[in-house]
Amino acid sequence: MNRNPHLNELGEFLKARRAELSPEEVGLRGGQRRRVRGLRREEVALLAAISTEYYARIEQGRLQASSPLLNEIAQVLRLNEDQRVYMFELAARETVRPSRPRDRQQVDTQLRRMLDDLTATPAFVIGRRTDILAWNQLAAALWTDFRRYPEQERVFVRLLFAEPWMRELYADWEEVTRLAIAQLRMESARYPGDQRLTDLVEELSARDAQFRQWWTEHDVATRGKGTKKLRHPVVGELTLDWDTLTCATDPEQHIIVWTAAPGSPSHDGLRLLASWAADQKRTESGSVG
Repeated sequence: MNRNPHLNELGEFLKARRAELSPEEVGLRGGQRRRVRGLRREEVALLAAISTEYYARIEQGRLQASSPLLNEIAQVLRLNEDQRVYMFELAARETVRPSRPRDRQQVDTQLRRMLDDLTATPAFVIGRRTDILAWNQLAAALWTDFRRYPEQERVFVRLLFAEPWMRELYADWEEVTRLAIAQLRMESARYPGDQRLTDLVEELSARDAQFRQWWTEHDVATRGKGTKKLRHPVVGELTLDWDTLTCATDPEQHIIVWTAAPGSPSHDGLRLLASWAADQKRTESGSVG
């Protein structure tokens, strides 16, 4: 019998989540020494009020669980909101959705104009698979001019592993990278038939043992907001807040905007970087002329 690949993925996800919990965390006694970490299947089944065999079939990808039962399992495994969304995305898929014929995402003129008008704020547009679709001048100064890379290599999570300057730029590189992988894993639930995403995962898995390990941990996350520390070669250390805006014409395009608290050293650093970038552009224009 051919098993549903989405249910197989759901089973792997549930295994990863129960491996993170101890019996004591869910109100059970630990008992004798365990050969593997985390909860056993029978313990999850007990807490969800179902038989061990029934739960085992869910983890093995042989059974489509009902929504009420998935809610019960989510409570047992202490899933957060992003993890619940991912679980239900997988459970709702009956067939693999093929990649769209018009697979290439385009940034419209108005959005590009808005990016260019943000002269004191670095911003870029990120799409499916963490593709970098567009960016403004200050984003190019903060990271790089992404035009240096062929379009198919202009992928944020790929650059995190492939480029030494990304490891240097992010003081918290591991945290940033694990989050990018978790967001990519969430995308894989929405578009499991996306061949470019599959190819990207296979490439990075072959290239880097850390990616391979973090991918198999099945962590998931949506794009939201946060704070990152950067070490820029021109303006030094920056602490920047980032926020995610969704494009109205294509909800799968997200504008990531980076700001600093007014009056802070990082705010001054961004202004200095903007001035430096403007000088660089004038110099390049003069040399071309």
